[in-house]
Amino acid sequence: MALNKELLDILACPECKGELTLLPDEDGLYCPKCAVVYPVKDEIPIMLTDQAVAYDDWEGSKA
Repeated sequence: MALNKELLDILACPECKGELTLLPDEDGLYCPKCAVVYPVKDEIPIMLTDQAVAYDDWEGSKA
C-alpha cells in the first residue's frame, strides 16, 4: 500500500520547510535542498532530523 497522497501533499522537510519527493521505491522522502532522505518505515514517514540520511549514503546503501 502506498503512502497517502494527501499526506504527501502536506509534508515538508522539518529542517528547511522545503518540498519533499517520494523516492521510486517508496522507502524514503527526499529533500533536494538539504540533500537528505527521511526514511519511510511501515508506511510511516520518519520526519526527525536526526533520522535523516544523506542522499549519497542512501543511494550507496541500495547498491
